[in-house]
Parts: sequence; structure tokens; C-alpha cells
Amino acid sequence: MEKDCIFCKIVNGETPTKFLFENDTLVVFKDINPEAPTHLLIVPRKHIRCINNLTEEDREIVSEIVMTGRDMAKKEGISESGFKLLFNVEKGGGQVIFHLHLHLLGGWE
Repeated sequence: MEKDCIFCKIVNGETPTKFLFENDTLVVFKDINPEAPTHLLIVPRKHIRCINNLTEEDREIVSEIVMTGRDMAKKEGISESGFKLLFNVEKGGGQVIFHLHLHLLGGWE
């Protein structure tokens, strides 16, 4: 856990957040500044700064994040109409919180 990381605090229950899904590897919750009718964040419990910091041992975590994105799209009722899965990487790529996370966006008509 990184001391000042908001996602580490959320994952560890230090910040009240309603999880839509959680397991030993990751948590899923709504983005507080949604950019789509459905905007969820899929966040690993392990602190990984961003895609650039992934190691070989993180392969399974990334796979689980993506598969959970797919599953949550189905659960939210947007899998058939379409959705986006998005990783922002570094400041120039739009990353604001430096703890790896996947955005699930959808629900547009």
C-alpha cells in the first residue's frame, strides 16, 4: 500500500466506498466523476503504479481486471449495446490517480 494513494485507501476500507464487486484480487466501484451513464472502476488490491510498472507476475491480475470488466458490463446490462474498457497510462495519457485501474464506460443510447 502506498501511504497517500486514494485507491489503496479505498481498497483497504479506509475510505467509505460501496463495492459493486470484490474478491481477493480486485474491487469494483462507481467513478465519482462519471463520463458515461455507466462508469465503473476496476482496481487491483495490489498497488501497481500504472501499466508501465507491470511485471511478469502481474499477468494474472491484468487478465482478471479485463475479464471482470467484461463481466461487469454484462451485469450492468451494457454488454450487448457496447462499452469501452480503458487504461489511462501516465499523465500524458490522462492518468490522474497513479494506481492501476480500468475504466468501464457505457450505457449511451
